[in-house]
Amino acid sequence: MVQKNEVEVREILYKSAEYSQELELRNSVLRIPLGMSLYDENLEKEVHDVHIGAFVNNKLIGVLILTKLNAADIKMRQVAVGEAYQSKKTGSKMVLFAEEYARSRGYVSMILNARNTAVPFYEKLGYEKIGDEFLEINIPHSKMSKILIE
Repeated sequence: MVQKNEVEVREILYKSAEYSQELELRNSVLRIPLGMSLYDENLEKEVHDVHIGAFVNNKLIGVLILTKLNAADIKMRQVAVGEAYQSKKTGSKMVLFAEEYARSRGYVSMILNARNTAVPFYEKLGYEKIGDEFLEINIPHSKMSKILIE
C-alpha cells in the first residue's frame, strides 16, 4: 500500500484522465518555456507508446514515455517532472521503473535524447553519450544509451 506523500510510479493509460494530466504536465514543463505548445504536435502516434507517471497522493508530478524502436531497443522520451518535485529523486524513480519495465519485456538497451542540461542526471544513472551533440526543438541534445541486460 502506498503511504501518504510517497511517490508511486505506475503506467498511465492512453486517452485516460491521467493521460490528459500527463499532456498538461509535459506541455508546461517541456514546451511552454520554449514558446511552443505540445498540442501542435501529432499526439495520435502515442497510442503505441508506454506512458509512465509518478504520483503523490494520486496527483501526477512526473511523466516519461517509452517508444519501441525494434525488438532490442526502446527509447525513453518526454521526461518531465513538475518544478516542485525536481531534485527530489522523482526522475530517478521513474527512470528505474522504466528500465525494469523494458528489461522485463526483453529489451536490451534504452536510448534517449537528453537536453544537455540533463546529461549529468542520466550519467549518474549509468547512461553514456553516443555520437555528437545535435539540436532538437532548437535546444542542444546528446544521444545517450544504457545496456539493460548484462
